[in-house]
Amino acid sequence: MIRNTSPLKQGLYDPQFEHDACGVGFVVQMKGQASHDIVEQALTILLNLDHRGAVGAEPNTGDGAGVLLQLPHKFMQKVAAAEGLTLPTPGHYGVGMMYASPDPEVRQQSRRIFEDIVTQAGQTVIGWRDVPTDNSTLGETALASEPFMEQVFIGRSSDLADELAFERKLYVIRKQSHMATRHAGIDRYWYPTSISCRTIVYKGQLMPVQVGQYFPDLSDPDMESALGLVHSRFSTNTFPSWERAHPYRYIAHNGEINTMRGNINWMHARQSMFESELFGDDLKKAQPIINVDGSDSTIFDNTLEMLTLSGRSLPHAMMMMIPEPWAGHESMSPAKRRFTNTIPA
Repeated sequence: MIRNTSPLKQGLYDPQFEHDACGVGFVVQMKGQASHDIVEQALTILLNLDHRGAVGAEPNTGDGAGVLLQLPHKFMQKVAAAEGLTLPTPGHYGVGMMYASPDPEVRQQSRRIFEDIVTQAGQTVIGWRDVPTDNSTLGETALASEPFMEQVFIGRSSDLADELAFERKLYVIRKQSHMATRHAGIDRYWYPTSISCRTIVYKGQLMPVQVGQYFPDLSDPDMESALGLVHSRFSTNTFPSWERAHPYRYIAHNGEINTMRGNINWMHARQSMFESELFGDDLKKAQPIINVDGSDSTIFDNTLEMLTLSGRSLPHAMMMMIPEPWAGHESMSPAKRRFTNTIPA
């Protein structure tokens, strides 16, 4: 039985040199009109990215594939009702898409820990749903580390002013639950692919063609979205796993990040000094900000997510993380040069 963890440093292998190189696609309805057609188009793009992904020794075990969608309220309302649950209006509840242990006892323990964290955060667990899956097309390697798929519905407290305030609470809940469950060794499968009132991620150690097959949810006509972000993974020098499949919570990344070690060190050094009026004391609860067990893309996503939820616009945060080249740029304004250059010119 293959454990749901990546190998430790051994021989010529060192996890610090892991990078991703993959295929990514995006479709959007520019007027924001959600439909099932967008979901189908996103999955079609994913099928056409098959050549950008990879498989292992088995032709039916992929390096990873998935899709990020807007939270489909009509669908969630229907499946929650089937569990005897009533959901509030959009923006007043979040959905967690979770990996958990196939062992029911371990899974129940993980759920209790998660529910305690939600309660301590002042939010409400409305209920849980076992996500239907079809693993009949998966290879032995993917099957050996396959997690149990579940969703949790979380109600927003009345004291939170808006969706973004709720997103910040859900972010802290996710970070705390990961530390309390996965890092504590209670459930080695535990991994929230997304916990949000805005988006949801369906992904896994799958081939592009297997994503729609594995998750019957994606074929439901009530699964509607105005956008779809898809990814087909080619783990050139990383070990594939269920949690390292893309998309992440904000990005699907195509390429390799070659400045990882320095950025990781800077994040570790700076996080004790982080302050945010929007997060308040909750920011300390979310540390460590980056998940060093993840790939380079995971760490990039962790950082982008934190910067955005702290109040910066997404373009602003992206420019901080990927600043425009300034050396020799004669027409760049002094203000922009100061923004892009961390070393005085």
